[in-house]
Amino acid sequence: MQREPQIVFWRRTDIAGLERLALSIAPDALLADATVLCMEDGGFRLDHHWRLTPDWRALSLRVERWGPAGHVGLELARSDGGWSVNGMRRADLDGADEPDLSVTPFCNTFPIRRTPIEAGLSLTLDTCYVDAAATTVARSRQRYDRLGPRRLRYVDCGLSAGFEAELTVDDQGLVLSYEHLFERIAPI
Repeated sequence: MQREPQIVFWRRTDIAGLERLALSIAPDALLADATVLCMEDGGFRLDHHWRLTPDWRALSLRVERWGPAGHVGLELARSDGGWSVNGMRRADLDGADEPDLSVTPFCNTFPIRRTPIEAGLSLTLDTCYVDAAATTVARSRQRYDRLGPRRLRYVDCGLSAGFEAELTVDDQGLVLSYEHLFERIAPI
């Protein structure tokens, strides 16, 4: 039996922006539907829709973006050890672990849940980095260093090499604060 969706809000801390995410947990899948409103890049709205396995591995991501240049969509789907983008197999993404959508901290949850719980241990993985502004997908590498039960350091080892941020998370691994970028807020 499916429960009522869990609603999560994040506020951007570097620019004006807000996200509302509805997370639905069913016995055979996790579904997430979100809307991001952001003043970056001339102002845009971005909807993202996720289908995950019960152990929080992404099966698909659909993105729709509306902005000054109009509407654009993108679909990323896992298939046979690789990924397809808009129905076309992308061999350069073979073996990448998870998608990483640039405008949300939601996708950080997937690797955070697999990062060893003991402080001092790390998880390094390749991602399908989805640039929300350009609506493109490229392979990138990241590392999550466990600092404590609910604290991690994110280290970009790929496209934005050198970027680091400390993250605090809740019991599910959902981000509460992402240094420099996001913080979870409660509706009034």
